[in-house]
Amino acid sequence: MYYYTWDYRAPASSIADLEKAINGEYSAIACYERLAAAAPSEEERTQITEIRKDEIRHYQTFAGLYTSLTGRQPAPVINEPCPSVYRDGLHFAFKDEQNTVDFYHEAADRASDPAVKQAFLRAAADEQNHAVWFLYFLTKQARD
Repeated sequence: MYYYTWDYRAPASSIADLEKAINGEYSAIACYERLAAAAPSEEERTQITEIRKDEIRHYQTFAGLYTSLTGRQPAPVINEPCPSVYRDGLHFAFKDEQNTVDFYHEAADRASDPAVKQAFLRAAADEQNHAVWFLYFLTKQARD
């Protein structure tokens, strides 16, 4: 973990990007808990639970960076409700993961702090992997 002296000034864009990421991860954690519970097979439930664990790790990373940069704990909010129908939830999760990949790459490009840049790049790679899983489950739903 990186710690900064009191006079370090983090760019406002990095703070805003971290806040957005924290809220997104917090929302995904809640949504994927619901999706896992509604999954029609053990395979899907297990994979969605693994994806949720990644989201928890991302949340913890972004929250730690935010706290280190600002000296404050984040106050996350759920910014998007999760659909209650499983197939709709998969579609929502797929689109959200794909949009998040783009946002995380843009945030990494804006970041001047190496730890922030690396956190966004690592999370972007994970989010792309998650999108592939959600697309796979959507495809299975269409066949069944």
